[in-house]
Amino acid sequence: MRILITGGAGFIGSHLCDYFISKGHSVICIDNFITGNIKNIEHLFGNGKFHFIKHDITNYIHVPGKIDAVLNFASPASPIDYLKFPIPTLKVGALGTHKTLGLAKEKKAVFLLASTSEVYGDPLVNPQSESYWGNVNPIGPRGVYDEAKRFAEAMAMAYSRYHKMPVRIVRIFNTYGPRMRKQDGRAVPAFITQALKNQPVTVFGKGTQTRSFCYVSDLVEGLYRLLISKADSPVNIGNPNEITLNQLAKIIIKLTKSKSKIVYKNLPVDDPKVRRPDITKAKKLLGWQPEVSLKEGLKSTISYFS
Repeated sequence: MRILITGGAGFIGSHLCDYFISKGHSVICIDNFITGNIKNIEHLFGNGKFHFIKHDITNYIHVPGKIDAVLNFASPASPIDYLKFPIPTLKVGALGTHKTLGLAKEKKAVFLLASTSEVYGDPLVNPQSESYWGNVNPIGPRGVYDEAKRFAEAMAMAYSRYHKMPVRIVRIFNTYGPRMRKQDGRAVPAFITQALKNQPVTVFGKGTQTRSFCYVSDLVEGLYRLLISKADSPVNIGNPNEITLNQLAKIIIKLTKSKSKIVYKNLPVDDPKVRRPDITKAKKLLGWQPEVSLKEGLKSTISYFS
């Protein structure tokens, strides 16, 4: 296949580039480096199956030749990023999704949208299944990301219904692994960076809020299975093993043999109290479930940050 991946120089996007090339496919990677990093893909330069285009996908996208699949992973994805770039986040969710859907329609390609567990907001049910409509504050600071993704899902489904296009939507839950940025702002890179320096590990609120962490190789395998499936509505991909942020901090401090102590700061506005995917649909439709344990994945991630 010839596959186009937007946001391909980002954390997840770059792992997707590697995955498809390892399977013998050709990859066109598009990124404007607003949060992506050329270091994530520079090892692919010179590979005849890899082509890079620096471009902002909120503008018209022209790619000559056949394309079999368009994977839209372009968006700031961590709170520190979408609070810094609120308008570009909204624009890439709306205009960027429109442009990539148009490209997929033109090329008669399968379209895969990277959505997020954030469409569930601060959920009133736990775990979250795809049938849950969410509890989102549309005008809060996090709304720029939450609503951009909810709109992107609505547009993807509109193209699916109106143009009879093959559309796949993945709702990605907390994912971690090598190539995350130190200043990403999310728990795993923040805790690891602080612990490796024996600095205080910063936990927001009381640390009782829960998250479920999926290692990036598990996620990528799930994404591939979703792409080649017939699933025509959103699918959760994530690890259902739920832990508190206090527990995560303690595990990372232990694995890094750090002298760090946990310190607590005020909880950000609209920060979800629970986050856990119901992956029944992924198991049934894709035959997928995560395989990498949290301890195993954290060891690999700590090695990368070291």
